[in-house]
Amino acid sequence: MKRLAEILLSKDKTQEIMMGNWGLVRAMIEANVRVVTSYPGSPTPEIATAIAQIPHEDRPFYFEFSVNEKVATEVAFGASINGHLSCVFFKSVGLNVAADSLIQLGLMELIGGMVIILGDDPGANSSQNEQDNRHFAKMSYIPIFEPSSPTEAYQMFKEAAKISQEKKMPVFLRLTTHVCHYKELIEFEAWNKLEFDPSPKFDPDNGPYIPITSAVFPMKRKALKKLSEFAEYADKSSLNFVNDNSNKDIGIITMGLPYYSLLDVMEEMKVKADILKLGIVYPLPQEKIIDFLRSHKEVKILEELDDLVERDVKMIAFDNKIDVKITGKNDLLDWENEYTPDKVKEVLRKQWSSFFAPAQAEDKQKPLLNPRPAQMCPGCGHRSAFHAIRKAIDKDTITVGDIGCHTLGFLPPYRIGQALLSMGHSNGTAAGLSLFNNKRKVVSFLGDSTFFHAGLPGIINALFNNHNHTLIIMENGTTAMTGHQDHPAVGKNFNEVSEKIPILDMLKGMGITNVRSVDTYQQAKLTEAVKEAVAEEGFSVVIAKHPCMLKFTRELAKKKIGNPPKVQVTAKCNRTYECISEFACPSYQINPDGSVWVQEDLCIGDGSCKQTCPSLAIESKAKEEK
Repeated sequence: MKRLAEILLSKDKTQEIMMGNWGLVRAMIEANVRVVTSYPGSPTPEIATAIAQIPHEDRPFYFEFSVNEKVATEVAFGASINGHLSCVFFKSVGLNVAADSLIQLGLMELIGGMVIILGDDPGANSSQNEQDNRHFAKMSYIPIFEPSSPTEAYQMFKEAAKISQEKKMPVFLRLTTHVCHYKELIEFEAWNKLEFDPSPKFDPDNGPYIPITSAVFPMKRKALKKLSEFAEYADKSSLNFVNDNSNKDIGIITMGLPYYSLLDVMEEMKVKADILKLGIVYPLPQEKIIDFLRSHKEVKILEELDDLVERDVKMIAFDNKIDVKITGKNDLLDWENEYTPDKVKEVLRKQWSSFFAPAQAEDKQKPLLNPRPAQMCPGCGHRSAFHAIRKAIDKDTITVGDIGCHTLGFLPPYRIGQALLSMGHSNGTAAGLSLFNNKRKVVSFLGDSTFFHAGLPGIINALFNNHNHTLIIMENGTTAMTGHQDHPAVGKNFNEVSEKIPILDMLKGMGITNVRSVDTYQQAKLTEAVKEAVAEEGFSVVIAKHPCMLKFTRELAKKKIGNPPKVQVTAKCNRTYECISEFACPSYQINPDGSVWVQEDLCIGDGSCKQTCPSLAIESKAKEEK
């Protein structure tokens, strides 16, 4: 990874094959961004991975992981109104957390400029929905660039930064999962480091920055004027262009990943359509769209998720009295999933079946891949926790999940966590479930990173209103699901060692007296602690604590310390299969004859499984001699 740092900091023109997220870091450096903030969430955390490869003393900008997306947005905003070009990045649903502050940004005079990198997630690869965040652009008067490739992501970030500084307005750079993660050869420009003026530039006269009633309407008019000026820029921008295939009958308007998928699909189409490729999706380049509509008899809008561009294009055609057939989404299936080549072919075939060769029989009978359900890692402390907790609660107990690795507890065999909304929701939802409920116990779950991100208000509310439920905090010492980023209880942040903020001390400081902390590998003790907590009236807390074993084993490997000996199943096994059916460690497999064996490539030798075997048949193997 040292090579990555050298590429990112090179002063010369260079080229390298890299993913879109890494290319964005080079774009930040070339644009002379001064402040970058984030809260980790797929598909964007590799941006921070690349930043981390640059030694702290050589890093040309300040970076932090903030405790949530709202705070990250506010830090970037503060830097911008102090004269520094800033950037904030997060995932699709992270915008929901940031929205309360982000929605005001279009009203503000951002003298330093500010780019908001948004990782949307068509296909819900790592999110609880497929929300289309282009809706936020209209609501907040913030324009959107939408790249189709890593190269465009790099180029558009620099363009977004430039116009953001010129117009003193925020700009979205909306990426989707494939654009973030796929790799291509990116040609980087030379970089000249500007002399940095650290003097604060904040002046309230640049504002106003206080949107009270008397100021809101002038601020809104200014935001709309900037957006109108941006629309003029969009019409002239080369980021919106036409692929001319000399077809005045059929045209397609598209953007983002669907553009390159369309190019793939058109290679097998009998009819090649003209393409208007949009790089700016809000506000739309009206004049280019008008020209394209007038020069074609039929135009198809090909866009992922919602029909935002389709509706606006139809409005443009209506307002300008253009006689053209405009089609977009034909059925409900067109509204879902990523527009990969297979999906685009499916969408276009429904409308223009004659443009394609007849579907082959083998296409209809493609072998299905075996399902690969998500699961917790071998040795995961959450597995031990759920195994122990199931023994502590009865079948009528209502369990409320939250966002994190422990979300997987809703899968069999644990079936724990029966409702889910968003990060930190669990205590509020559990409180509502406990009202007028004298018969069924309610247990909520919360990860340690989510505790700091969005969990505290729900905890305080449960204490303040004396709600009757039990919270189990699943503490594994990291932000595990998004790549092991640190959080305030760890004792270090992205840049340096920091003061630890222990969760147990915080809870006691709030006045919660009925709180217990148990290592999840002590399963019997955890079962007893949960039983006691659930039996108590009022709000109670159990901290189920154990380090993330994936992170732990990686750290051992870096230190060249091997894992403990693997486990084995001995002749004592009486085939009750609790290791498989109840504990569900993926290391355990069943032979055709019914005997149990251990997949050693998966086993990490942690031994948490030993206590789950009623016949004591699981033992550590003897350590091999070197």
